[in-house]
Amino acid sequence: MRIVLIGYMGSGKSTVGTLLSKELGYDFLDLDAYIEEAMGTTISNMFVEKGEIFFRKKEHFFLKKIFEEKNDFILSTGGGTPCYSGNMETMVAETKEVFYLKVSIAGLVDRLYKEKDDRPLIKDLSPSELPEFIGKHLFERNHFYAQAHHTIICDAKSPQEIVEEIKKKLA
Repeated sequence: MRIVLIGYMGSGKSTVGTLLSKELGYDFLDLDAYIEEAMGTTISNMFVEKGEIFFRKKEHFFLKKIFEEKNDFILSTGGGTPCYSGNMETMVAETKEVFYLKVSIAGLVDRLYKEKDDRPLIKDLSPSELPEFIGKHLFERNHFYAQAHHTIICDAKSPQEIVEEIKKKLA
């Protein structure tokens, strides 16, 4: 079985994916980590040195490669992955188990503010700028996220509760 987790940064994709992989016995793949390992550099460096277009092409290449070469996995994507290069169409075509981990703007602000120093996209934003930034992104990305086969509302739920909800939808 191939399970793909999509959602905005801070929505819990990696945390939930890791827990789910342990419970189901499938490999967990983090697309960003997979790309960094394959390219021998960080995504931040790719953006700085080669630009976003270069990165998005590599992201699409490695997403397709994972689907071509692997079965029985849980894949956590980057927050923007579904929005570029036909990636959402690829994911929806390759599996019937794409899960959108949906968190409210307020929930994302709360989560991301605590880790903003580790998030290059938002590290320079003030607390008052964060809600508008996230809201704008979610508005732009909603069309893509809405194409997921399943939407899990994640506000006020523990990672384990989200895992249990996903497992019920798989049954």
